Amino acid sequence: MRHAALIFDLDGTLVDSMPDLRAALNQLIGKMGGRELTPDEVRHMIGDGTCALVERALAATGTVTDFDVAHERFLRLYEAAPAKLSRLYPGVQETLESLRASGARLAICTNKPQAATLAVLEGFGIARYFDAALGGDTAPFRKPDPRHLLAAIERLGATPNDAVMIGDNENDYAAARAAHVPVILMRYGYLRVPPETLAPDTWLDHFADIPQAVANWS
Repeated sequence: MRHAALIFDLDGTLVDSMPDLRAALNQLIGKMGGRELTPDEVRHMIGDGTCALVERALAATGTVTDFDVAHERFLRLYEAAPAKLSRLYPGVQETLESLRASGARLAICTNKPQAATLAVLEGFGIARYFDAALGGDTAPFRKPDPRHLLAAIERLGATPNDAVMIGDNENDYAAARAAHVPVILMRYGYLRVPPETLAPDTWLDHFADIPQAVANWS
C-alpha cells in the first residue's frame, strides 16, 4: 500500500458532530437568555475550532458576555457528552478496521481542541484505530496551515509522499494542497464553499469507498 499514512479530519468526516455541538452551544447561550441556534446555523459555524464556533454563536444570537469564560463553559458542556446525540457516519468503524488490517497507519488532524478530540474518539470507541491525534491546540498552527497536516504525517513517521488527507471542507483541501498531499473530500460533511470551487483528487459519497480510492493511486 503506497499511501499508507492516512490523515483524517474529525467533524464532518468521521463524525456528524453538529447535534452535540449545537446542544452545548444552546445550553450555554440559553443560560444567558439567548435564543436557540438552528441545526443549519451551527453546521455553517463548524470547521475552524471551538473558539471560532463560540464566537460565531455569540454573534449570531447577539449574546454579550466574557468570551474566555463562555468558551471555557462551552468546552465543559461539550466534553461531558460529545457522543450523546452525534453519530459516526455509515461505515466508519468497519472501514477504519479494514484500513488498519491492510497495514495503513492512521492519524487525526482536526481544529477541535485536543481534549475534546480525545473525548469524541473515546466516546465513539474509535480511538484505538489511530496512532496519533493532533487537535487544534497541539501546535501554534491549524488547518488550513499545512504545517498542522505535516506535523500529523511526521507523527506517523511518514512523509508527504506516503500520505493522503481525508476531510470534508475547504480547510482540509487547502492544507493538503499546500502540503502537496493528495486529498479526498467527503460530500456529506460541513463544506462551506461551493464544491465547484475545489478540485480534490477524489470526491466520495461513502466512507466505505476510501480503501478503493486510495488503492487506485498505489
